[in-house]
Amino acid sequence: MNYRNFPMVPRVVFGRGSFSQLNDIITPKRKSINAPFIFLVDDVFRNNTWLTSRIALAYDDRVMFISADQEPTTSQVDDLVESIILSTKERPSGIIGIGGGTLLDLAKAVSIMLTNKGEAKDYQGWDLVKNPAIYHVAVPTISGTGAEVSRTTVLTGPERKLGINSDYTPFDQVILDSELTKDVPTNQWFYTGMDCYIHCVESLTGTYLNAFSQSYGEMALQLCEEIFLTDNLSKVDAQEKLMMASWHGGMSIAYSQVGVAHAMSYGLSYLLGTKHGIGNCIVFNHLEEFYPEGVKTFKAMKKKHNILLPEGICANLSDKEFDIMINVSLSLEPLWENALGKHWKKTITPKKLRSLYEKM
Repeated sequence: MNYRNFPMVPRVVFGRGSFSQLNDIITPKRKSINAPFIFLVDDVFRNNTWLTSRIALAYDDRVMFISADQEPTTSQVDDLVESIILSTKERPSGIIGIGGGTLLDLAKAVSIMLTNKGEAKDYQGWDLVKNPAIYHVAVPTISGTGAEVSRTTVLTGPERKLGINSDYTPFDQVILDSELTKDVPTNQWFYTGMDCYIHCVESLTGTYLNAFSQSYGEMALQLCEEIFLTDNLSKVDAQEKLMMASWHGGMSIAYSQVGVAHAMSYGLSYLLGTKHGIGNCIVFNHLEEFYPEGVKTFKAMKKKHNILLPEGICANLSDKEFDIMINVSLSLEPLWENALGKHWKKTITPKKLRSLYEKM
């Protein structure tokens, strides 16, 4: 048996207000006055001085505001890398991602591509990265994706939506300051929180399950149920607990895998550009046959928070478009094997997938 020797985030700071320590944490990592820190920041914070004023810039450091309206793409990563190389005298000292899963995935991918030749699409897959990434830091401003702790960076490429899964992907430093999540809109909070919840359901019911994944997954699931189903939690408690649920949920899939909802959601995202969190919710809502208990609880959470999911998003698709989604989804073999075992292809046929997509 060959056991996977996974890397973990070596350093993490947790606590409200801990974002203020960012400068003290990264300063010793500066390689020279010509090797800047590059801050990739969600552009919802462009005019938010409460956050941006706390980013201490020195020498040639720069902030790049990036929209998270679209899922991150391999070409976007290549453009960012080119822009950074052309505008810096030396390779940057580090990349700091400030935002949700999109910004964190971009920060991971950019830090890898600054030390590896070629294009980002060349590294979509498992263990294709040859050289260590430059120093990179995550500052999540929304909780749920687990991007702050995972060894993958999910990107939409020219041919597929697939992560750069490697030992060099995880962050060197994470700052978990739940105060940064205080202004997240309710719908966004729900969709991203459900990404975490669905991670856990898929991990805990999968064939890859083991005690490592189970211990993290059960804790994250318990936290999600507490956050989304109880009435007596303070806002601060809910923010702190969701931040830890996200961390534990990300850890739960480090040694296992996600399943049906994620595999199908990737198809929606690739073809329609559906954002990851809401895509997972749209799919999971129709997966009683695979996750009966999980879907029942999900619907209770949805009802409690008055969430109305988009309907009919696949209503007017052509046969060709259905085939594109189905092929993207079927290409994610580890997810299907985790969900349904080695003989999953007997159950999951293109016809079966089409019938599920037609419900959405």
